[in-house]
Amino acid sequence: MPARLVFLLVLLSAFMVVPSAVDLLSEWLWFNEVEYTGIFTRTLGTKLTLGAVVFLCAFAGLALNLRLALRGFRQPYTLFPGNGEIQAVVLTPQQLQRLGTGIAALMALFLGAFASNEWLTWLQFRHAVPFDQADPLFGRDIGFYVFSLPFIDLVRYLALAVVMLSLLGSATVYVISNQLGIDPARGPIISHDARRHLGLIIAGLFLLLAWGAYLDIPRVLTTPAGTVHGASYVDVMLRVPVFRVLLAAALVGAALSAISALTPRNRPLMAAIGLYALISVGGNVGAVALQRLVVTPDEQQREAPYLAHNIAATRQAFALDDVEEREVSGDATLALADIENNRDTIDNVRLWDHEPLLDTFGQLQEIRTYYDFASVDNDRYFIDGEYRQIMLSSRELNSDSLPNRSWVNERLQYTHGFGVAMGPVNQVTQEGLPVLFIGDLPPTSSVDLEVEQPSIYFGELSNDYVIVNTGTDEFHYPQGDDNVSTRYDGAGGVEMSSLLRRLLFAARFRAYEILVSSQLTSESRIIYHRNIIDRVTTIAPFLRYDTDPYLVISEGRLVWMLDAYTTSGLYPYATPASNRINYIRNAVKIVVDAYDGTTTFYLAEPDEPIARTLQAIFPGFLQPLDAMPEDLRRHIRYPEGLFTLQTSIYSTFHMTNPAVFYNREDQWEVPVIDGEQMQPYYTMMRLPGEPRAEFIQMLPVTPRGKNNMAAWMVARSDGDQYGKILVFQFPKQKVVFGPSQIVARVNQDPDISPQLTLWDQQGSEVIQGTLLVIPIEEALLYIRPLYLRASGGRIPELKQVIVAYQNEIAMEETLDGALSRLFGRGTGAPPARALPAAALLADAGVTLPEPGAPGDPSDGLVSQAGEHYRRALQAQRDGDWAQYGEEIEQLGEVLEQLGSGPILD
Repeated sequence: MPARLVFLLVLLSAFMVVPSAVDLLSEWLWFNEVEYTGIFTRTLGTKLTLGAVVFLCAFAGLALNLRLALRGFRQPYTLFPGNGEIQAVVLTPQQLQRLGTGIAALMALFLGAFASNEWLTWLQFRHAVPFDQADPLFGRDIGFYVFSLPFIDLVRYLALAVVMLSLLGSATVYVISNQLGIDPARGPIISHDARRHLGLIIAGLFLLLAWGAYLDIPRVLTTPAGTVHGASYVDVMLRVPVFRVLLAAALVGAALSAISALTPRNRPLMAAIGLYALISVGGNVGAVALQRLVVTPDEQQREAPYLAHNIAATRQAFALDDVEEREVSGDATLALADIENNRDTIDNVRLWDHEPLLDTFGQLQEIRTYYDFASVDNDRYFIDGEYRQIMLSSRELNSDSLPNRSWVNERLQYTHGFGVAMGPVNQVTQEGLPVLFIGDLPPTSSVDLEVEQPSIYFGELSNDYVIVNTGTDEFHYPQGDDNVSTRYDGAGGVEMSSLLRRLLFAARFRAYEILVSSQLTSESRIIYHRNIIDRVTTIAPFLRYDTDPYLVISEGRLVWMLDAYTTSGLYPYATPASNRINYIRNAVKIVVDAYDGTTTFYLAEPDEPIARTLQAIFPGFLQPLDAMPEDLRRHIRYPEGLFTLQTSIYSTFHMTNPAVFYNREDQWEVPVIDGEQMQPYYTMMRLPGEPRAEFIQMLPVTPRGKNNMAAWMVARSDGDQYGKILVFQFPKQKVVFGPSQIVARVNQDPDISPQLTLWDQQGSEVIQGTLLVIPIEEALLYIRPLYLRASGGRIPELKQVIVAYQNEIAMEETLDGALSRLFGRGTGAPPARALPAAALLADAGVTLPEPGAPGDPSDGLVSQAGEHYRRALQAQRDGDWAQYGEEIEQLGEVLEQLGSGPILD
């Protein structure tokens, strides 16, 4: 081989191998640092072992068959005849054998690489824990479908690939060597050696087809079949018997192929192929005929028992079989006493939405341009002895926003975020801004909750590596015109104690500065995988993660909590969700320290089979939930992603009667508000029939295609009630206003709609917050906050709160004010709707004395104001903006006569 070609091959190998080796070694050091080396070694060892075994088996099969086929070449073979400029390429029989061996090795290498990526399939098969639940048709344990069937399929597909490649490769060789072909006069020509060899390969192919038919029988329980996901009437009555016949036909075909291989007759092979094709095609035609002639005319009755299996399995797979359903009237009459008796619920109504609050935090609490608030988290704390819902956001450092983005600044100096902004969900300052319990730099607290370690090295924004304990002091937080510096004293990060390690990380992160910088010392540590999702995914890629980690203040430290799921798409008879999952459990809770990165996985469901299997594969990986500090356990919450998925599934599968389910008579859907589907929200409330308020997640649902309320679903998060799902259903014969109907009524309200229009005309942006459905006793309150963002401004201010109850709507500056307007009539509170003129006067800052008081405006002026207002409103509805402006101007003149100045500045 020419030296230049050898050099190019070595260079190509280096480009392929060296980066992989650098990543592998740096990951090994990182897994050592986070103390999950067992996962790394087990995963790597299994990949190498599985890949090697498959490579050797595939290579043996492919090389043997190609060598057998190549025996027909007894003379040199001209691969390329050449021409005047290029020399002919002629291969001797020995060279052809080596070429065939090389081709076999290359194909086996691809198969081995593919198999190595299925390492988890093999480990789950080997360490499978049974579900102790049998499928309703064949009586197999669910674990067979989740753990065993995928691995058996993998083995069969790999064997099928080897056989097919051997067949194609050998046939090609026999054609080239003129041992296989078609003579126009005599028909097919095949040598004795080719017949025997190819016949035996085809016999092996039939054996694999028989194996596939055997596996297709249980597989019908995991595939869709029209109205049923899983085995339907046609599957049970026809397809399963056809698979059994096909199994027998494939075995017969294998025998006939062997006979053809050992005799000079071709008919047995042709008969084998024809028999298998006839049964396969006939079975499909018969299935279509049975469906159309027998099932379709009476589908509901025919599919009823299989629909029952589908419904039961889907509810079990999505943990919906224990949902507690309760009936509520929905039209109970509320009084002020009921509001006061549910003060825990009212005092924790979430008036701040995530987006407006995030914008407000960004303007008031970022303090420097390089700080960002990535998200807002809902949680609950005991604040000064009171159980309260709060909203919390971490102040993380965004290196992309640094004024001077040098390597030293990004990697050595500006290394971490600092502190949090935290406040109650329902309190507002006089300026319409959120009340803060914890804020500023350094963090100050006005309550009995302190942050003693506010540094955030691990978070939602932290994607890049940083190096700590260097010759450059780290920026801690700004203080006046100066900056406070710090040095990292946590356990996070990989030591850079040698030149080789610096060289390794310089190659890993493609940063020569790591190798040459004089700021790095033997005590320096490099911290990477700092993003929460990236960190846990790197440690345990076999779990599925919730997308919303949330921050918790625990014993003075900042700690991230994250939910992880065990999932499958092979639960028999269970209908999959849109993401193809048809089994899910929130089996794992994860805690990540924001300062040192300590990551702990806790087993939340000790009896969950997939989690138990993972625990058997990786001993010590999952810690018992009881080992989680008690303070952190109080902050476990039901994950929003799981509840959203379960709500979607339950909207259909709450119908347990097969006839009702078939006709979708009572299907629900999540309401759409302002063009977007409502999302579950966390809140604290006292559920109907419960003694105290608790932290829950809830979501209303409506009948499909209708706007009235059908039910509302709740997932509980506190104490022993954690994980329980309740559904409060309204009587079907009653109409309870749904969210979209309430929004429409608010938008058409003669008092509220003009006010929103006026704000818009004055240049302010009106932001309508999340419509909250708040159950009180057996009635519903709808609450929606309104925010105003001044023209050209960025800070949204909470200005009004809208409350709707039955046929009444009130809008006031505070929630208590709106509730008083609705329920406080007997105590001298104003009526649910103020007179239009009075409402407009109040919005303009005009204060009218009580009737009869000195200075009381004349009844005539008040009447004029009301008349101008009504005319303006009518002009607005008619789209006559000239008339509207004229009436508003005249209204302003009347107001001036009342001594209050114009309504519009």
